Order: sequence, then structure tokens, then C-alpha cells
Amino acid sequence: MEYVRLGRSNVKVSRLCLGAMGFGSTTWREWVLDEAASEPIIDRAIEHGINFFDTCDFYSAGESERILGKLLVGKHPRDSFVLATKAGNPMASHPNGRGYSRKHLFNAIDQSLARLRTDHVDLFQTHIWNADTDLEELVDTMGAIVEAGKARYVGVTTMPAWTLAVCRTHAERRQSAKFVSMQCEYNPAHRECERELMPYCLYDNVALIPFSPMARGFLSANRQGGRNPTSRTNTDDYTHKYYYRDGDFAVQAVLSGIAERHGCSPSQVALAWTLSRPGMTAPIFGATSIQHVDEAVGSLDLSLSEGELSEINAAYVPRGFNSAGH
Repeated sequence: MEYVRLGRSNVKVSRLCLGAMGFGSTTWREWVLDEAASEPIIDRAIEHGINFFDTCDFYSAGESERILGKLLVGKHPRDSFVLATKAGNPMASHPNGRGYSRKHLFNAIDQSLARLRTDHVDLFQTHIWNADTDLEELVDTMGAIVEAGKARYVGVTTMPAWTLAVCRTHAERRQSAKFVSMQCEYNPAHRECERELMPYCLYDNVALIPFSPMARGFLSANRQGGRNPTSRTNTDDYTHKYYYRDGDFAVQAVLSGIAERHGCSPSQVALAWTLSRPGMTAPIFGATSIQHVDEAVGSLDLSLSEGELSEINAAYVPRGFNSAGH
């Protein structure tokens, strides 16, 4: 396993990050694995040298964090892995049970630490973007969380490039903790962050830890006409909302052809493409089987030719702009 710095920080993370959205409870999503089924996947990731794990308070209403607390924090030396979580999505029905107020963020980090069985996370991040957020309060609060020792670093998930620039400038003026990382959706069929977000991150050395490198499983098999259904593809409204365009099917067909030539899976080609892009620190992949972990690690050794990269790029059809940065 290769290890790289997380942006400008000196902490080292594996070139792949295991995302824990798939660990939790079937009452949240029917394809999610319970604690017993999650354990061998986490163990396999550790065996491969993966030291970077990402979760969120919102996943299975905290159950994902609880599982990582027991199976990762409870079984391995705390300094041997890099643990990341996120906040911002609704965790209660009242108006202050979400978002980026000082009130909610301090409550969210305390609740997450309790579930994770640790006194700190290595990376505490915003989750969904909220356009009416006061950026100064967000930056000051995240800095205070670092000062309190509850997080070592702070980062963000999908937000417009200008807001990230404003946040980092404000943190510098305050001599406070800057956001060191950006999670953005990025794969061969979803490349909108290339417009402004990625160029800014590359310029200022903000770590790029993209999520959905296989498009939530859409790119893993031919999904046209309902082919190759899984529990997730049958129930994931997000995937149907953002993928299933003609251009997305064209990208998947190219990936499948390249995979056949290499004797690997389309998922591995999608992940290898993402890893090959400029500035990629550690793509976040999800796994619901040991095989998924093995395949992801195998993609690190998959080298795509310039011709193959051009094939993939030529199939891509851009999406319309929206204010979230995508």
C-alpha cells in the first residue's frame, strides 16, 4: 500500500479510503450490512494496509459510527489509522438538529465521539452543503473544535469553490485551522468538480478525497433496461436522479470494454481512472463484501494507457451547472 500526505498536513493516509456508508442497519437502507457482516470487510481493509476510514453521523442514524467504534477503534491501536467523520445532515426533527451552527457542530462532534469510542477524530468534515451557512461561524467553530482537541484536522464535502476559498482565507486571518481536504463526487461519468473546485484544490494543495468513484455501483455493470439489478440499484433514488443518462451508459460501456481487455472488472477501471487524475489523494470506496475490498486494492496496480484514458474521456457528457459546485 502506498501512503501520501493529506493535503498540506503531515499525516499520511493510504491511497484508498474505506467508506462506511454500507455499515449500519437495514432499517436505514436495505443493502446496508450489520455489525457481524461488516467485521470481515474492515479486517480485510486493515490487512491490505488501508489506514483511512470515513463515516458520518447520518449513516444509519449513527449506527455506522458505532460499528467503526467497536470494530476499528476497539480492536486496533488508535494511532495506527486515520478516522474521519462528517456532520451537517439532519440528526433530529427540530431546526437545530442539522446544519453548521456552533450549537449543532459541538453537539454533533460530541455525539460522534461517543459512538466511535474515542476522544478525537482525525478529520472532522462538513457533509451536505447548506447555502445559507454563515461561513465565518462555520470556520470559527471548526477551529474551536480542533483547539478543544476533539479533531486533529477539519475538511469539507462538496461546496462551491468560492466558499472554500473564503473559508480558508478567513481561517488564515484568524490563525485558525484551515480546511485541509475536500470530498467531492468524482468518477468517469461525473466530472463537474473539474470546472472550478478541483483547480482551486490543486492550486492550494487541498487534499482531494472523492466519493463515489464507481458512481454508487452504476459503473460496475450494464444497468440498461434494468439489467444486473442489486438491492442498491433498485432502491437508491440518488443514483437514478444523477445517472442513467445516455452518456453515462456510454461511459459504462467503454469501461466494460477496457475491463475485458485487462481481465478485470469495470469497477476497477473506474477506480483506476479516478486514481490517475491530477491531485487525487485517496478516493473513498464502499464495500459490502471482501471481494469489493480486494478489487479496490487491485485497481492500484491497474495502469490505463493514454488511449484507454482518451476512450473514457471521449464518452463523457457534461451535466448542467448547479450552485452546490456540481
